[in-house]
Amino acid sequence: MQRASLLTVAVLAAGLAIPAARAAHPAGVPPYIKAAVADKARPTADTERDANRKPAETLAFAGVKPGDWVLEIAPGKGYYTRMLSAVVGPKGEVTSYLVSQPPKADAPPPPIAAVAAEPHYSNVKVHLLRLVDVRPTNSFDVVWTTQNYHDIHNIEGVDVATFNRAVFAALKPGGIFLVLDHSAEVGSGSRDTKTLHRIDEATVKQEVTAAGFELVGESNLLRNKNDPRTAKVFEGSIQGHTDQFLLKFRKPAK
Repeated sequence: MQRASLLTVAVLAAGLAIPAARAAHPAGVPPYIKAAVADKARPTADTERDANRKPAETLAFAGVKPGDWVLEIAPGKGYYTRMLSAVVGPKGEVTSYLVSQPPKADAPPPPIAAVAAEPHYSNVKVHLLRLVDVRPTNSFDVVWTTQNYHDIHNIEGVDVATFNRAVFAALKPGGIFLVLDHSAEVGSGSRDTKTLHRIDEATVKQEVTAAGFELVGESNLLRNKNDPRTAKVFEGSIQGHTDQFLLKFRKPAK
């Protein structure tokens, strides 16, 4: 079926801080991902976060490659959008759909619209339509969501199971659904999604596989055993240092 075009580190060496985008990456990171992270068009506010977020290794884990069509859920200010744009290149596309209802006519555009307006990111497409309304089918190679799957539990009028089924339908057979989020206490389910902005990893696995996905990869890349998982992710010394899980799901090829 025709692809849908509708929406929506710092290391220390010799005692000096080296910008994260120029830091050496493990041998397993492909050159096109290294180049995307090192892209000088990325804002300093983004590159300063690379040491904690480890974007090169995360992109490599997901398997994003040139020519892919990526659906990014809740892209925020575009931290990953810019790198995804560079990785997929001119033959690929990064598209964003809304999860919640479209903004009112007099509301300011979402921050990601400013990224899409930059000529450097001409393969980024933002459309203010809900994924569950548009329902693209077999359209994307990757669906990407980082640090915000938990929020889906708190959006009025959104059913998580319906959302995950829409993601499943949007992917081509064999496509990847990448979920990275802040860890909540084991056994807490979705209890802390609104208060602490965390979710139990086991709950995510259950919800996503219930939509038909296979869990094909897990990574400890962003684990922090010193995080008790009991504090709000945006407060105090834990901000930027939360324990995070990284899960890779696949839509079966047949």
